[in-house]
Amino acid sequence: MDKKLFQHTSAPLRGKGIGVSATALGIADASAQGWSILHEDVSLPAAVLRHEALLHNLEWMRRFTAAYGVHLAPHGKTTMSPELFRLQLQSGAWGITVATAPQAREAWLAGARRILMANQLVGKANMAIVAELLRDAGTELFCLVDSPDNVAALGGYFRPQALRVGVLLEIGAAGGRTGVRDAAQVHAVIAELARWPDAVQLAGVEVYEGVAPDEAGVRAILQHTVTTFQQLHQAGALARRPALVSGAGSAWFDVVAEEFSVLAGDPGIEVVLRPGCYLTHDVGIYRDAAKRIHASNPVARQMGSSLQPALQLWAYVQSRPEPGKAIIALGKRDAAFDAGFPVPALHYRPGTAAPVAAAGHWKITAMMDQHAFLDVGDQDDLRVGDMLCFDISHPCLTFDKWRHLLVVDDAYTVVDAISTQF
Repeated sequence: MDKKLFQHTSAPLRGKGIGVSATALGIADASAQGWSILHEDVSLPAAVLRHEALLHNLEWMRRFTAAYGVHLAPHGKTTMSPELFRLQLQSGAWGITVATAPQAREAWLAGARRILMANQLVGKANMAIVAELLRDAGTELFCLVDSPDNVAALGGYFRPQALRVGVLLEIGAAGGRTGVRDAAQVHAVIAELARWPDAVQLAGVEVYEGVAPDEAGVRAILQHTVTTFQQLHQAGALARRPALVSGAGSAWFDVVAEEFSVLAGDPGIEVVLRPGCYLTHDVGIYRDAAKRIHASNPVARQMGSSLQPALQLWAYVQSRPEPGKAIIALGKRDAAFDAGFPVPALHYRPGTAAPVAAAGHWKITAMMDQHAFLDVGDQDDLRVGDMLCFDISHPCLTFDKWRHLLVVDDAYTVVDAISTQF
């Protein structure tokens, strides 16, 4: 791919993190401006995506899923970016996963015609959104069910619409989140589905393994899911051909691929993984997961390279009010803080040749809405107006805080931009 990665929407460049000449420009215009982060052409703080890391991660996951013979439906809630959705679909994604009906609509508008709503569809207004999408004959949409009441509500809504929605039986775990807990609940859902064959189609089985406390628990719930799927499949209860089985958040997708590989070779079954954070990765919770994956997964070890952090934030040193402390113009309105504070990666003084690695002892200790408290050494040469680049942990919440993100090359020159639709 060339540097012009994306098919763009008509979204305007507006708000924080844009070039100084951005008045009346659209997202598609960003690549032509020649903006440089290091030349201070962009208002900081700014969220950026590293172009080469994006491409690397896209290809890495394509190769990984191909090795296991499984499909990829990346979870769109991570980025909610139509440009990134299209990039993933162009790279061979089976579909796009979402969590809500409005997210499903955004995925559809971005071009997804297979949409997996990894959540229960509840409420008439939400069902109405899904109904509009299903009126497109080329669209398949699946949601989750774990109760007869939900099945009855879906049937009662979609039958009068002369539409049929696909559903996946969700497998849960005691003390976990949603999903059926035992065989009695499975049978109750299946019995209710039998009342609505023209309106609700049981297409397969789904699980979110991340509710388990450790790898042993993850494998146990996945093996239970495989057993339940096989029982339903052999009983002829699954109406879609090929039948679907789906799992995998961003932390355990390797284990899901391993456990579901027993099903992947059957032409009558489609195994669909749903990690969302792989595209941008991080230096926190998902880097830790990547270390585990490379230590234990034979396919990942054979591939050699790992996923790379692609999402970064640039901000200015705003104040040096006392020795050992710097205040950074970056806060909770700009970066995730739920899974660890941003981590200093680069230090750049405008006018110097190039950024240098941030000192290893620099550490954000607290964040307010627009300020971050950075602990530094008493004698460290860090000045007001210096620029710092931060890596992050947990990309989902960071994406949620930006209406657009700039795409940069290795010299931090802007080569493109993407929009978000949260």
